[in-house]
Amino acid sequence: MSKPLIGITTRNGKDADHHPITTVQHSYIRAIVQAGGLPLPIPSLLNEEDFLDMYSRLDGILFTGGGDVSLDYFDGSDHPRIGEVDKMRDLTEITLLRTAVEDGKPMLGICRGAQVMNVALGGTLYTHIHDQVENALDHDYPGNLRTVLVHPVNVDESAKAAGIFGETLLHVNSLHHQGLKDIAPRLRVVGTAPDGLPEVIEMEDHPYAVAVQWHPEWLTDQPSMRRLFKSFVDASSK
Repeated sequence: MSKPLIGITTRNGKDADHHPITTVQHSYIRAIVQAGGLPLPIPSLLNEEDFLDMYSRLDGILFTGGGDVSLDYFDGSDHPRIGEVDKMRDLTEITLLRTAVEDGKPMLGICRGAQVMNVALGGTLYTHIHDQVENALDHDYPGNLRTVLVHPVNVDESAKAAGIFGETLLHVNSLHHQGLKDIAPRLRVVGTAPDGLPEVIEMEDHPYAVAVQWHPEWLTDQPSMRRLFKSFVDASSK
C-alpha cells in the first residue's frame, strides 16, 4: 500500500544573501517519515487555485509552527511583541484549514497550527500571554530549549486525544508567546497547562482534527508523541 502523502505548511524567509526562500524544519519532516508518511512541503506563495490543487492530492495536512497570525483574522489586542506576520502564509493556511474541515481531511496543528485552527474557525488569541493572562506560566522558551520539558499538560480522559496519546499526563516543551483565548464553537479544549491555558484542542465532528500548543516534533523520544504522529498518518491512510 502506498504511503500517505502529508502536506506540511512552510515559512517564507530569506537566505544569507537576502534571497526569498521557503523553509520547513527537518524535525517535522522526520516526525512524518518516522510515522510512515511521505512529507510534501506546501509553499506559502502559490495562488489559491494552485495551492488548492496541491491540497486535493494530499491525504493529510500538518500545520506547523511559526510567526504570529495577522490581527486581520481575529479580534485581538495589538501588542509590540506581535511579529513575523506573513499575510500570504495566513491566507494559505486559513484557506487550507477551512477546506480540510469541510472535506473531512485529516489535519494536525502544532503551536501556530493550533492558533490557526482556532482563528480559522472563529476563535481568538491572546496576543502576548505574559501581559494578558494573570499568573500565567512562562510559555516562551525559544532557541535551544526545544527538548526541555517545562510543564505538564493534563488531557481529558474522555477526549479522543487521550486515546491518541495513550496517557492523560504529558510533559512538554513550550515555545509560544501567544495562546488560545476564545475557543471556536466547533472546537473543544481537551488539554490544559497548570495555569489553565489550552494546550490540546480537537474537533469532535471531524474524522481527525487535533492540535497541540507545544512542539511534539522535537519530543519523539517520548512514546506519547510518536503515537500522536502515527495516529495522524494512520488516519491519513484511510
